[in-house]
Formats: sequence, C-alpha cells, structure tokens
Amino acid sequence: MEKIVVTGGAGFIGSNFVHHLVRETDLRVTVLDKLTYAGSRESIAGLPEDRVNLVVGDIADAELVDELAGTHDAIVHYAAESHNDNSLDGPRPFLDTNIIGTYTLLEAARKHDVRLHHISTDEVYGDLEFDDPNRFTESTPYNPSSPYSSTKAGSDLLVRAWVRSFGVRATISNCSNNYGPWQHIEKFIPRQITGLIDGIRPRVYGDGANVRDWIHAEDHSSAVLTILEQGRIGETYLIGADGEKTNKQVVEMLLRLFGRDADDFDHVTDRAGHDLRYAIDSTKLRTELGWSPRFTDFSDGLEQTVQWYRDHESWWRPKKAAVEAGYAAKGQ
Repeated sequence: MEKIVVTGGAGFIGSNFVHHLVRETDLRVTVLDKLTYAGSRESIAGLPEDRVNLVVGDIADAELVDELAGTHDAIVHYAAESHNDNSLDGPRPFLDTNIIGTYTLLEAARKHDVRLHHISTDEVYGDLEFDDPNRFTESTPYNPSSPYSSTKAGSDLLVRAWVRSFGVRATISNCSNNYGPWQHIEKFIPRQITGLIDGIRPRVYGDGANVRDWIHAEDHSSAVLTILEQGRIGETYLIGADGEKTNKQVVEMLLRLFGRDADDFDHVTDRAGHDLRYAIDSTKLRTELGWSPRFTDFSDGLEQTVQWYRDHESWWRPKKAAVEAGYAAKGQ
C-alpha cells in the first residue's frame, strides 16, 4: 500500500489514526471528512502536507467516493454519527451516514477492488449484566439498543454481505470506548475534564454503576493498523485493553487528579435505554495478530488525557458553552 483514504479522519479516533499513520508508516493519507460539528481541521493541523490531504465531503457522495477509491489502495472507514444522545433526539442522520455512507464505500471498494477496513463499536452487542463473568467476543449475537448502535450493527452486516456476495476485501473491528486527545467535549470523559478545568461539579447518569471498557485512542490506532496489514479478509476482530470501569469510578479518578474530593459530583436522571456494561475479549486479535496495548494502566492514560485538554484549551473552549447549554436543557 502507498495511498490510503481515512474517512472521518478529522474526527476523534479518525484523527488519532491519521497521526499514528504519519508517525509509524510512509503512507500518504487522504482524509475524507464532512467536517460536521464532531470534526475539525485543527485535529490534523500541522501534519506534513506532502503526506496528508484533506478532502471535505460526504461518504454518501457516490461520485466523490468512486473517484477516491479509484486512486487509492485502501480505505479505513471511521466516519460515523456516534453520539447516543443525539441518536435519540434525531435518528435520521445516523441512517444516512452509518448505513447509506457505508453502502456507498462498499460499492466503490467493490468496483475498484480496494482493501477496506470498517471501524465499528462494541455497542452492537447490546450490554451485559453487572455480574456476568463473560465478555463480548466475535461470536456474541448482535443486540443493539439505540438508533446509533442499530445503524452501526446494520453497517457491519452490510460489510459481511459484500465480502461474501461480491468478494470485497474487507475486515471489521468492534472496539470498546475510546478516550484520549481530540475527543469532542460532548463525550463523557472530555466533558468531565473540561468541566473540572472550569471548576464545575461533574454530573453522572443515574447511580454511576454503568460499566464501560476503556481503551486509549493510540492503542486503538495501533490495533487498526495491525488488522489492516495482517488481518484475514472477512474476519472481525474485537479491540480492547481490559479497561473496565464504572462511570462513577472514572469520575472519582478524575476528581483525584484535580485534587478534589472523590464524592464531589452530582447524579442526574439516567439516559433512556442506557446500556449496563460493556466488556471486550480481544484474545483473537492478540493471539492471531500479536497485538497488545501500550496503555495497560487506565490511570496513566487518563492523566495524560487530562494534561492534553489543559494544554489545548483553545481547541475545546469555543464549544464548551453550547455543549453545556444543550445538556442543561435536558436536565443533565
């Protein structure tokens, strides 16, 4: 491979992947991003212009996608509408991007015989009970519970069908919750961090017992590159770093990093359909492809993330008031 398209490469995990590619490979990267509220030019600013090119466009634009597929060796598909709360308020954009957009990419990959890797989420599997000793594996049945997770499940199934029916050279990865640089402050961890920088008491849905399996975006990036280079066509790989934490535990850890009491937070009404627990078993990825995470201590990664938001206030500050006003309107 010499040239690669990264859809959604100006968003959170997509931009982290682009930075990773520039550091770890000689690939030339075309970022295809619609630059919605969740993407920004600043996320890839400063990268070498002879290596990274930004194309502003929609993955559902068949003509544009066809043109890019015909001039590149691979597509890594990060682009998605991904915020659960937004999917409950207005599901249609999730159908347009996650379903129609993925279909459009698959058709282009089919036409030009381009290698495709599809980024998905562990939320397609639904949730686990708190006391369930099991974790999600590649054979766990799909059981999505929101418009977001259901459209991601649909996009996964489209990829599998295009592999089987048309021979598209594709792989899928389902990942646990990412954290790290460049994450939009509507999301749980950066919202809490930026609020604490401003001296705001954190707010936690319900009793805070919901469990998420956290992975640093750098570890996710290294896993995706490993799958792109070594993964078996048609296979699904789960990406996780054994980072199970309750939302309450995460907030308590953040409070300690800011020198505040661990109970200095408020409870707010729980989100509708809030999944109980996610947990990833990444044995297949580790044993078959030899991948392992760098950030094995969640507290270390969290401390680094806090420092990043302290150092990049100019990036998130213009968005903060609008995000908090949106949550306040919903009593959150």
